[in-house]
Amino acid sequence: MPAPELPPPQSSLPEAASRFGTRLLASAAARARDVKAATGGPPGASSLPAPPPDSAPAPPHLGIPAAGVPAAGDGLERILRGPSGLGTAGLRLALREEPPTASGRPADTAEGPSVPGLYHHPVPEPDPVRVEEVSRRIKAWALDEVALYPEDWEEEFDGFSVGRYMVGCHPDAPSIDHLMLATRLMVAENAVDDCYCEDHGGSPVGLGERLLLAHTALDPLHTAQEYEPHWAKSLHADAPRRAYRSAMEYFVRAAGPSQADRLRHDMARLHMGYLAEAAWAQLDHVPEVWEYLAMRQFNNFRPCPTITDTVGGYELPADLHAEAAMQKVIALAGNATTIVNDLYSYTKELDSPGRHLNLPVVIAEREGLSARDAYLKSVDVHNELMHAFETEASALAAARPVPAVQRFLRGVAAWVDGNHHWHRTNTYRYSLPDFW
Repeated sequence: MPAPELPPPQSSLPEAASRFGTRLLASAAARARDVKAATGGPPGASSLPAPPPDSAPAPPHLGIPAAGVPAAGDGLERILRGPSGLGTAGLRLALREEPPTASGRPADTAEGPSVPGLYHHPVPEPDPVRVEEVSRRIKAWALDEVALYPEDWEEEFDGFSVGRYMVGCHPDAPSIDHLMLATRLMVAENAVDDCYCEDHGGSPVGLGERLLLAHTALDPLHTAQEYEPHWAKSLHADAPRRAYRSAMEYFVRAAGPSQADRLRHDMARLHMGYLAEAAWAQLDHVPEVWEYLAMRQFNNFRPCPTITDTVGGYELPADLHAEAAMQKVIALAGNATTIVNDLYSYTKELDSPGRHLNLPVVIAEREGLSARDAYLKSVDVHNELMHAFETEASALAAARPVPAVQRFLRGVAAWVDGNHHWHRTNTYRYSLPDFW
């Protein structure tokens, strides 16, 4: 039975926002037209044609034209209100009441239980048609374009359910092609993490060199002519570099220059976080809790929600993205979603060789708590970060009633909710500890 249509979310923006006139709306539409839609075809062309006929159109309930451009006749109110319907529960900015936890037990569902007491917002299952098509395309890309993994990794690749992940996190993407921009990058980032840092041959020893050379696939090397061919050849040397190179080529064709540079910056942040964690592993050192949280502000999901406008087919201007208030919102979103990963991957990491640092492990070690109490305190840390994210996002929405800002904030909120939904429902990868 199909899920019922959800009522439109109520905007938390002040009434003054609805008085913004046609001039501002036209300006936002002009900026959005400058961001071309991605086709999902082979990279290399200097400009992108419109999405091909087999691309999934924007769901009607999102109210977003195919190119992600607000229609002038629709009025500003609809844009500020945000989309409604299936898959859009996370797009409202109004602060929401924390749902009660029944009996302190996990809320069991067919897809897996949520962490008891965890502040989150349930969302409907991602569009299965889009999930199937994104899953088909990403597997073809991984196998045929970048030779990402050997045959015996296929089950693990399928179990990651990256198509379902990205469709759930980007409900306002105008087409499958736009969704593929995020999906390739997500797969490439995980290839780097698995093959350089984690359980598919990764090691903290020599990680800095590997990350630096891989980063040049995102941020091209400009060097002496004699040596440039050696660098170009190195981009095909291993699966992570092949994946980074290809995913970034697709991305820069669809993104504006500031959007591409923004992603490079956030990927450098990510790599710096990897290096801090690797240094602790080499020293067999457990950091203080605050030090661990500082590392997690860099080694986290931040590159994913920061591209929400490119995936949505529009552009948040560089000056608005760089504002301190916006940077704080994005950082809080990345921090909260990364603690979600710590909580849901807790038992998976305990079953892996060696000691894996996550927030419950660090709290238990540094504050002398039992594993259960450290886990429960980690839930409290996550909830504080989530409430801070929503408070700061609402304040920024009220202070900056600009269409691109409103839509970007809704997109980040959708990513936060979709990220939790994927973790909760991916029982192939995750299970909860028996603390309740």
